Amino acid sequence: MSEGGDGKIAARKARWERFLVMDGRQAFMHVVDCSEGVPERAWPTPGRYRERVDWGIRSWERRMRDLEWLEDDTVPFLDPYTGTEIFAAALGCTVAYPEDNMPFARPLIDDASHLDRVRVPEISRSSLAVLFDIADEIRKRAGPGAAMRLIDVQSPMDIAALVWDKNTFYTALLETPRAVRELAARAKALLAAFLDCWFDRYGREFVAHYPQYYMPVGLTLSEDEVGSVSPELFQQLFLPELAELSARYGGLGMHCCANARHQWEGFKRIPGLRLINLNQPVAVCEAAFPVFAETCAQMPVAEPEWDLSKGPGQFPQGAHIVLTSTVKTREEAKRRVDIFQRLYR
Repeated sequence: MSEGGDGKIAARKARWERFLVMDGRQAFMHVVDCSEGVPERAWPTPGRYRERVDWGIRSWERRMRDLEWLEDDTVPFLDPYTGTEIFAAALGCTVAYPEDNMPFARPLIDDASHLDRVRVPEISRSSLAVLFDIADEIRKRAGPGAAMRLIDVQSPMDIAALVWDKNTFYTALLETPRAVRELAARAKALLAAFLDCWFDRYGREFVAHYPQYYMPVGLTLSEDEVGSVSPELFQQLFLPELAELSARYGGLGMHCCANARHQWEGFKRIPGLRLINLNQPVAVCEAAFPVFAETCAQMPVAEPEWDLSKGPGQFPQGAHIVLTSTVKTREEAKRRVDIFQRLYR
């Protein structure tokens, strides 16, 4: 990495740190997703270890080339990409591997009486061990110092919803909540054991699995089952584990693509919530801006994307927002960056 590249990355990390503490010094960030030059990626299936490592290196090299011409806020990262199935698989679920899509876990249980099928493995003897092998090899070939992208982390309750057949999972939340809590506790124990090893090995800073934003410390995860439960169940079953994970790792970034507007007030009660990503229609994301303006930063994903040329006045006073530009060419990427730099910096 060149000295100039080191300086650019350090400056971007510093902007993210100012942005996430929401002290008003950095109200807007800009991440450009340009598809030009993106290397083709193999699906993360067994037997493709070498392809995944090679893609990780090509992806890293492309991001470092982008650093030379693209003046957005992206922090280059190493990418041991995964699907959503990884923790459910380690707990005993079988996994489907489509030829043209991401893997997914098949449920292991459908009743509280089957809970004894779910056992928490030792990390080095589990299916999760290969993720360390892949990340180690990518880092070895790329060199030290780069931030690692976090693997796909689902919340403990979301992992439980993969392990427990959803045809009976939601009724079990009401009928056998103790069993659901126990399953989620096992998922949380596995998750914490893995993350403790991960952060000890690769450092506390990272880039979130989705969407891709830099975190100097903390944890990021997906919380997608909350759209189908009441605020009362969220407070009883979901909020405590989120609060515990946030306290354990020093803050939380959360993705939610569920129709979960009824949970927004509950989300605001998560201690240490640093950033929320809602994948929802434009109108829903716009409604969220003032709700979370004083709570955490926001990185909305909506279609169509916000018109940068309208300037920061289109957003509520005090909101801290990551704006994303999804483009196909370098020329369009540069045009979006020019608009952002002129109006938002």
